[in-house]
Amino acid sequence: MRESSPMNAGDGAYSYTKNSTVQRDAASGVKDAIKEAIMENFDIEKVLGGLTTFTIADLGCSVGPNTVFAMESLLETVEHKCRQQGLEDREFQLLFNDQIGNDFNTLFAALPQPRSYFAAAVPGSFYGRLFPCSSVHIAYSSFAIHWLSKVPDELQRKGSAAWNAGRIHYSDDSSEAVLEAYADQFQRDMEAFFRARAQEIVPGGVMVIVVPAVPDGAITFSGGVAFRFLESILSDMVKEGVIEQDQVDSFNVPNVYPCVKDLRRVVERNGCFEIVKMEFGEVSIGKVEPENSIMIIRAIFEGCMANHFGAMVVNQLFVRAMQNKLQFAEILNSAGIQGTISQIMVVLKRI
Repeated sequence: MRESSPMNAGDGAYSYTKNSTVQRDAASGVKDAIKEAIMENFDIEKVLGGLTTFTIADLGCSVGPNTVFAMESLLETVEHKCRQQGLEDREFQLLFNDQIGNDFNTLFAALPQPRSYFAAAVPGSFYGRLFPCSSVHIAYSSFAIHWLSKVPDELQRKGSAAWNAGRIHYSDDSSEAVLEAYADQFQRDMEAFFRARAQEIVPGGVMVIVVPAVPDGAITFSGGVAFRFLESILSDMVKEGVIEQDQVDSFNVPNVYPCVKDLRRVVERNGCFEIVKMEFGEVSIGKVEPENSIMIIRAIFEGCMANHFGAMVVNQLFVRAMQNKLQFAEILNSAGIQGTISQIMVVLKRI
């Protein structure tokens, strides 16, 4: 199976464009805090060093309006800071990065015309280098770094202590071997991520990260109940002979939901960034109906699952999910998930 997949393309009923309101609301919930941190900690004149072009990059931009809103919000903040520092006649370029298979066509069709900035796509994994040395002034990433570069190897070896039979993710009752496999892969990926960004971001530049997360000491992400729901449907499909048990046992979602301690450790180990702000919080996303929740889950995970199970099986999976939406509503209610999402907001300054 391919390790990960972009979000659903286009602007149809199952697209990420139409089904990413939770991510939008979560990022919007910390927009003012991000603006404040940039205004207080960012010296544009010093960072530009005589250059006239200012560069902002979105890492893991996906497709749809969310990245456009986020990038233009950052641009507005920078323009305000430029006026405050008496810097006129600056040009701005916005760089949109995601996997090679991302639907950049739909993304760029959503950009305003005319616009006050230059825009370009930068395809590739953000776990490696994407930009020239010291060329990015602000890097931004929202709801992206919890995607691993690959499923941990240990989870894919039948008979290993981390063989995650019957499960598609981890939770409080997972074995230590499963938890360690996920944690170790996240650590390796984050080390690669920060190593690359340390080379690309100019001294004094800023990196902003928003990531779904758990409190220190916790394991299971609040939204993880969705994985239990999908597991129950897959189990039924196995019993009916639609798929084989080995297909379920060998599939694992390549996501890790970190805590502040996890991120602080990797930033401090990298040693190239000052932590300006790193906060865990519950952000309001409004009431999301079970049917809408299932559509959001499909927009996010359909590609990843289809790579493993096949498109026809995954379509049937989500048809069954809709048929059981009342059961899903009960699961959400019993888990106490009511209009909020837990996340970490990070603002770092390149030393």
